[in-house]
Amino acid sequence: MGKVLIIGAGGVGAVVAHKCALNPEVFSDIVLASRTLEKCDKIKSQLPHPIETAKVDADNVAELSALIRKTSPNLVINVALPYQDLTIMDACLETGVNYLDTANYEPRDEAKFCYKWQWDYQERFREKGLMALLGCGFDPGVTNIFCAYALKHHFDAIHTIDVMDCNAGSHGHAFATNFNPEINIREVTARGKYYENGEWVEIDPMSIHQTFDFPEIGPREMYLLYHEELESLARNIPGVRRMRFWMTFSQEYLTHLRVLQNVGMTRIDPVSFQGCEIVPLQFLKALLPEPSSLGAGYTGKTNIGCMIEGVKDGRPRKYYVYNVCDHAEAYREVKAQAISYTTGVPAMIGAMMMLTGVWTGSGVFNVEEFDPDPFMEKLGVHGLPWTETFLEQ
Repeated sequence: MGKVLIIGAGGVGAVVAHKCALNPEVFSDIVLASRTLEKCDKIKSQLPHPIETAKVDADNVAELSALIRKTSPNLVINVALPYQDLTIMDACLETGVNYLDTANYEPRDEAKFCYKWQWDYQERFREKGLMALLGCGFDPGVTNIFCAYALKHHFDAIHTIDVMDCNAGSHGHAFATNFNPEINIREVTARGKYYENGEWVEIDPMSIHQTFDFPEIGPREMYLLYHEELESLARNIPGVRRMRFWMTFSQEYLTHLRVLQNVGMTRIDPVSFQGCEIVPLQFLKALLPEPSSLGAGYTGKTNIGCMIEGVKDGRPRKYYVYNVCDHAEAYREVKAQAISYTTGVPAMIGAMMMLTGVWTGSGVFNVEEFDPDPFMEKLGVHGLPWTETFLEQ
């Protein structure tokens, strides 16, 4: 049994808190903290077991450290903004507590994300005998574990990986994002990138796309983006020749995004407005629906998985492993839409792996570096069953 401090009270934080509260045999005590205490208290009122709440500025190492010392958790679960990963890691180092997150660090002033900043903490965590687990959501997270599981059980060598993320849900808004609007829009407007033959190939945003027939959803157009799990998989899946990440978007979403880009609303640099400095994307974020508010009317499903090709016993093999999650079912269980659900459940399972000693180590790790089997078993138990199939070449 262990005590966790969850930092972040958005849609994902709500799911993590719900799922931890449903497993008191592992999570004996839960503290939920955010810059906005009211958000924490609202989540607290929806939970089946009592938790503590607290206010904290996740940009402030001193405040974070004070809260960690006051609450004495065994593990900090970071589901705040990616901008805040390093300050939370610094606070964990200062107070001697293990760390877990779901998305890698990116600076506020540049639409760029990569693991280097966090991998650079390797020696500091190792010297303190602490463990930092990075990217334990769905993608990154479960998609990485799908690859590790495939390599362990179904392949002697993996040659290609295509991570495919489809959201075929409908939230009833003309334009909204399923997670933090600022992070989402920065991600999809950045230049695309994929890994091939040991090199990174850059492309114009959304310039490569194709149709895929997603199980339980049907044909959808998916677009090649860069996503952080490719970076860690390139390091941890030996001999992989090509990796790509794909995500589906509706034409309505793409049209809105194109207009917003054309008028400058997706800019991340400050502009002067009536004597004040504002960042257009941050202003846009304030106008868009809060992602955690989308759940009540959300219908449809998500399908996220990996198409993997390689060899087994000298013969070519093609393997597809995926999860389908229903927005309405997720809302009935934890009052959240499926995007938050598919990120929050793996974060809880990763925390469970750490607190129960199934995954241990000193240093900074990505999830695919550990035995995938116990995690894969817990996915089905806690609401994210997966399907695997072997396809003809």
